Amino acid sequence: MSRPKISRRALLCGAGAAVALPWMEAMAVARGPSPEGPRRMAFFYVPNGVHMKDWRPEKEGRDFDLPWILEPLAPVKGELLVLSNLAQDNARAHGDGPGDHARSLSCFLTGVHPRKTDGANIEAGVSVDQVAARHLGAATRIPSLELGVERGGQSGNCDSGYSCAYSSNISWRTPTTPSAKEINPRLVFDRLFGGLSATGSADERRRRSLYERSILDFVLEDAQSLRNRIGQSDRRKLDEYLTAVREIENRVARADEDAPRTADVATPRPSGVPKDYAEHVRLMFDLLVLAFQTDTTRIATFMFANEGSTRPYPFLDVPEGHHDLSHHGGDPNKHEKIRKINRFHVEEFARMLRLLKESKEGERSILDNSMIVYGSGISDGDRHNHDDLPVLMVGKGGGSIETGRHVACSPQPLNNLYLSMLDRMDVPCDRLGDSTGRLEKLS
Repeated sequence: MSRPKISRRALLCGAGAAVALPWMEAMAVARGPSPEGPRRMAFFYVPNGVHMKDWRPEKEGRDFDLPWILEPLAPVKGELLVLSNLAQDNARAHGDGPGDHARSLSCFLTGVHPRKTDGANIEAGVSVDQVAARHLGAATRIPSLELGVERGGQSGNCDSGYSCAYSSNISWRTPTTPSAKEINPRLVFDRLFGGLSATGSADERRRRSLYERSILDFVLEDAQSLRNRIGQSDRRKLDEYLTAVREIENRVARADEDAPRTADVATPRPSGVPKDYAEHVRLMFDLLVLAFQTDTTRIATFMFANEGSTRPYPFLDVPEGHHDLSHHGGDPNKHEKIRKINRFHVEEFARMLRLLKESKEGERSILDNSMIVYGSGISDGDRHNHDDLPVLMVGKGGGSIETGRHVACSPQPLNNLYLSMLDRMDVPCDRLGDSTGRLEKLS
């Protein structure tokens, strides 16, 4: 009996809801002899720099030990590159005086010095994720996904005369238009899976809202029909995927418990923002994993907090604000608290990476097919320096990157790394921001 063929764009549909599918063996049959998944890229940003002493490995090459902050990455060490000596020169003052936090974020993915203004005439540069989205976005339902967990203003003075837009946005669609991040898991879930968005007729949306049923309840008939047409391994993968979607949906719903509910679809959706910061981060990461699994997008950004964030971390026994601690003045007690915050961020990042590593598409994992950058536009928070930045890359870029190494590059712009990534995404780009060429040590 011939194996069924399923398009990579296939959806489970019902009552205005649409649930994309993960990669399955039946899709490889439909695609022909090359079943490997597409390449993806994502960028994760941490504010206020890091404690570099516990970040940078002592040895170069493959024979390196993970420092304390990076220890949670041990399960993916074989897919990891630690990159030293990369800089964002345009995050420096260059005559504009203070404002390093605003410059470090707005420059991180653009390599462009932002115009110093707290008015409407903001200007930075086009970020690498949006350069990729312009060329590749048409291949997926969502061209790019911008996520975070901390709200930020788009106007007003947030850092020594720099607009809040610079401190709140890592992604820039044009030099004057930032791509605002979404921090509400409910809205991200609805965007990915139909939910209570504009998908479907008004009657269908009203029916779903009235009974508060799961999104999966409306696609069960379609799911059962698909289950009857696929092989055993694909059935198992489908069941595991739908279980994961249901679990995330339940977690989003729990975040809504304290918000008022109504059956009137004209009323805005409840907040859906978890009170617990760690759960908020995990939920957004799980949604990003689903977006990559279903090929809903291939390009994403995530901010752990706005640049200059004063968020405390009481669950780590750190009641002080992160930004204040970053101005440590050499105080060992502040160093200890900073490294706790840094390690927590890496722990959550590592958890997400393990999910991507476990998610297979053909002979490779999603992590194998991805290039995921993690870092900050500031190295040491006390010095506000923008050279030798803390930068990681995880993923093999479809087999084009030699991972499992600490690479001490010659001092050069961080944007050289981004140009090399765009090459591997087949996105033509001769120069990005202050780039001077390609990073030669990736393979």
